[in-house]
Amino acid sequence: MSSNSRKYRRTACTALALAPLVALAACGSGGGTDASAEAGSGKGTISVWAHQGQKSEASALQTAVKAFNSSQNKIKVDLKLIPEADYTKTITATDASKLPDVMEFDGPTMANFVYNKKLAPIDTYVSTKTMDNATDANKAQGEVDGKHYGLGMFDSGLGMYGNKKLLDAAGVKYPTSLSDAWTAQQFTAALKTLKAKDSDGKPLDLQETGGYANEWGTYGFAPIVWSAGGSLIKDGKAEGALDTPAVVSAMKTFQSWKTYVDPNTDGNAFAKGRVALSWVGHWMYPAYSKALGDDLVVLPLPDFGNGPKTGQGSWAWGIGADTKNAKAAGTFLDTLLDDANVTAMTTANGAVPATRTALAKSSLYQQGGPLQLFADQLAKPCGDSDITSSCVAVTRPVTAGYPVITSKFSEALNSVYGGADPKSTLEKAARAIDQDFSDNAGYKIP
Repeated sequence: MSSNSRKYRRTACTALALAPLVALAACGSGGGTDASAEAGSGKGTISVWAHQGQKSEASALQTAVKAFNSSQNKIKVDLKLIPEADYTKTITATDASKLPDVMEFDGPTMANFVYNKKLAPIDTYVSTKTMDNATDANKAQGEVDGKHYGLGMFDSGLGMYGNKKLLDAAGVKYPTSLSDAWTAQQFTAALKTLKAKDSDGKPLDLQETGGYANEWGTYGFAPIVWSAGGSLIKDGKAEGALDTPAVVSAMKTFQSWKTYVDPNTDGNAFAKGRVALSWVGHWMYPAYSKALGDDLVVLPLPDFGNGPKTGQGSWAWGIGADTKNAKAAGTFLDTLLDDANVTAMTTANGAVPATRTALAKSSLYQQGGPLQLFADQLAKPCGDSDITSSCVAVTRPVTAGYPVITSKFSEALNSVYGGADPKSTLEKAARAIDQDFSDNAGYKIP
């Protein structure tokens, strides 16, 4: 996997994390939230599991735990770091009774863990202050049927990075905010203009090196579906949501861009000035800023008719369903999600702070900061179902069936990009998703 893909996995979602859940989601296990979490005394030792991502993230978490343990003598946190590649598989394979008091999880996996009774609602155990300080987008990712099962320290977002020097040289006018985003037609026209000035006629980077039949495919390009007025699934059905004429048309447009795309096999197409535009997320800002300096501009993704859209969501924290000390777990989460720790973590990984106060003080994401666009997008959350033209940041479907949705959609996207007919490909994906949901009673969580 390329270095770009690794950076994506660390800060937005884990492509491999969902793989062990696909079979689990399709087997029809679980089906209730009668979690046996007990409040407990609020004292004693609690176990905490987290993924071992990049070194700076692990160090920030270890520092937070050490500071918490030394700040009081009622609760001791026993932290266990598990390699990222094994993390979700470990939770999936572990019986709920053997899971820790507190655990981290990748956002899209949450509903599946709720469905299989491995997470308890946290509303009673984290403070009102902590919950109120979480951004709306952060809370949307962690909510199932009005209850919150997770909160994150950081969030994610997509955008279009532009090389101002190359754009200006080609005479291409570009958007400066969400309000003047390119339409899909304007973006295509810009690509045609840039192609004429590009040495190899390929002015666009779409991070295609790892293909799209993976979580990057869904995270990176489901915004096209949403911006076209469609959904990956709506009211428990993909048919009539994923395969509408508007979505089919949008996917034809996406398919047409391939002729403009630099394969970016070295991962440096944008940084080295070979392309003028790069469709990727916040995590590439450090490298791109270093390479381009003042020539770097940050743009929204194009609008296919329902407003520009972005994906959102990332790693989050929750309480194990079988914990006997949920009060202590909540106390630890209150500290972990405070400004000091959130700022330390987002400084370490460059991600968007997922709390209101830390976000407002972030030099990168605050008003006037170089990455304000990402904060502006997250300030207009759609949740996972009410995707209107007035919202921007869409949560991937919060359902135990998400692994099947992302698997079928990303496979379809990859096929369309490779030249397959968008209409029949999307219809086939929608039928497969609906069949799986039918076989599993819609993954309803009582």
